[in-house]
This record gives sequence, structure tokens and C-alpha cells, in this order.
Amino acid sequence: MNPDFLILGGGIIGLSTALELARDGARVTVVERGMAGGESSWAGGGILSPLLPWHYAAPVNQLCHLGNALYPDWVADLQSATGIDPEYWRCGMRVLPPFDANAARDWCAQHGWPLVQDDSALWLPEVAQVRNPRLIKALRAAVLARGIRLLEETEITAVTRAGSRLSAIHTTHGHMTAATYIVTAGAWSQMVLGELAPHWPIKPMRGQMLLFRANPGVLNHVILQQGIYLIPRRDGHILVGSTVEDVSFDKSTTDAARTMLHGAAITLLPALQNAPLIMHWSGLRPGSVENIPTIARHPVIENLYANTGHFRYGVTMAPASARLLASLIAGTAPGLDMAAYRWVGA
Repeated sequence: MNPDFLILGGGIIGLSTALELARDGARVTVVERGMAGGESSWAGGGILSPLLPWHYAAPVNQLCHLGNALYPDWVADLQSATGIDPEYWRCGMRVLPPFDANAARDWCAQHGWPLVQDDSALWLPEVAQVRNPRLIKALRAAVLARGIRLLEETEITAVTRAGSRLSAIHTTHGHMTAATYIVTAGAWSQMVLGELAPHWPIKPMRGQMLLFRANPGVLNHVILQQGIYLIPRRDGHILVGSTVEDVSFDKSTTDAARTMLHGAAITLLPALQNAPLIMHWSGLRPGSVENIPTIARHPVIENLYANTGHFRYGVTMAPASARLLASLIAGTAPGLDMAAYRWVGA
């Protein structure tokens, strides 16, 4: 039996969208070119906030705010269903200068964000984080437990259109059909659709990160300075990121980035001087204009939707964007102005 929904991409956005649609009994299949969550979903740091919200457009902050409101219950449900702890942690974030203190105070006051300022830093106590690999593991387990079909190592090679509808997708393991198709392929979204989205402004943006092994308690909150951040995990590991590089689909790591990130980490936290550097990796974010994703129906093809292009904040936005897309498909009021997330470039 053909599924109600074929989801094209099995990262955090695709898996969370599948779970949201399956809640109402829909038959859902997820198609993923590699392993579920193995690209930017795995590679990110998991800070559940725009780095400095006052630097971002309202649609980014609105979606992140909704995601943050949903997160505690969302991860609790995942842990209850799977026994896997995504390690949600409201650890707070310390922002070191230079920064615009007036802009920070004004934005936080307007949006009800607690902010503490002293001469040397801004303290945002409500900033939370999640551990990306653990979250992916929990999402994948929840998807399978819900009876959602997950086809990994299955690359989409072509799509077939019949008039105003998408009629099939073709993969390395044959063709598939569904009533409705949803693109959640991140940086590969435009590649998946080809001529159906010829000018879609979504492209890969490489981010490189480092991982140190330190003792638990060496750092208990996020540190941010001029785009470089340190993220502690409860077991003592500390992530350092990140670069933002426009290098197409090149996922290689570079000595220059390693040197820069390592030096910045030691400067921000001298205790890392003697901590082992155990990993250096990169991921390809789905870059989009102003970090604003596409959560919309295709302008012409009536059974094709997108939930993609979340750039740096897919993990933060995942539960919110999944819920909004499900509302859009069902024709119910989403509770948020969706105009900013419309599909452009098709």
C-alpha cells in the first residue's frame, strides 16, 4: 500500500516531520540518501537559540521561540518512548565582548528573555542545548517504534511530475509513489527536485567543529564570543565551533580551521590547554537567505511541500516547523504568520 506521505530526507527535520504526521494515523515513509541524521543534524552543536537573537530577523526568532517552548515536552516524550536521553540541558550562555549591550537589553526586554549584564559579559540563563547524536538516536528509534517506514542508504535520482502533481520519485532502489511529498533534504533539497525548484536559494554551507575531552564540571554553560562558541556536555566533552564556509558540497576539514578553532578555544577556556583534542569534523548546513527556512507548499505542484533550509537552527526549529507544516497540510490555523516561510525560486 502506498504511503500517505513520502518524506524526502531523513535528518532531524525529516524525522520530526514524520513523527508529527504519524500522530494522526498517517502512513509515512522517509527516504534518506545516507544514514538518518548523518549529515548536518549530527554535525551541529545543539544550542537551542539563535546565537545572538537581536541579530536575526523576526521569522527566525519566532520559529526558534516556538521550538524552545515545545522542546522540554518533546524530548521528554522521545525519552519516554525510546529510553534514550537526548540530554536536554538549560545550561545558560555567557556572551563575551564585543557586543551591543543596548540592542541586547532592548530585545530581551521586548521578548521577555532574562538577561544579566556586568562589565565583562552578558548572561542568558534560559539558553538550552541538546546533544545532537543522542537526539538523532532517539528520533530514529521513535520513528521505527511508531511504524514509520525508514529507507536509509536510498538516494533519490529523479522525480516525475504529471501536470500540477508530483507522481513518483525514483531512487537507487526503485520508484515510489505517495499522495503527498515533502522535501526535507537540507543542503541537498534543490538537488533532489532539480528543475522543479531551479532557483531555490538553499545551498550547502560548511561548518567545522572540534571536540575536546575534559573533566565534568570544567565548563557548565555555553561561552560565545564573536561567533565562536564552546558547548559543554555533562560528561565533560566540550565542542568548539564553528566556521561558516561557502564551499559547495566539500565536506573536508582544513588545517586552517583546526588551528583557528583550537586557538580560540584555549583563549576562551585556558583549562583546555591540557585537554585532549579527540575529533575534528565538518557538516553541510542548508544555507538560506537570512536563515529563514521554507515551510510551505510548492507554488505550482499541489501535492509537494517543503520543510527545509533551516541553515544553522534546524535542531532548534525542528519541533516547531514540523508542527507548523502538519497544520498547513491539514488546513488548520498554524498560529504563526507563515508568509515569511513561503516557497520562493520555484
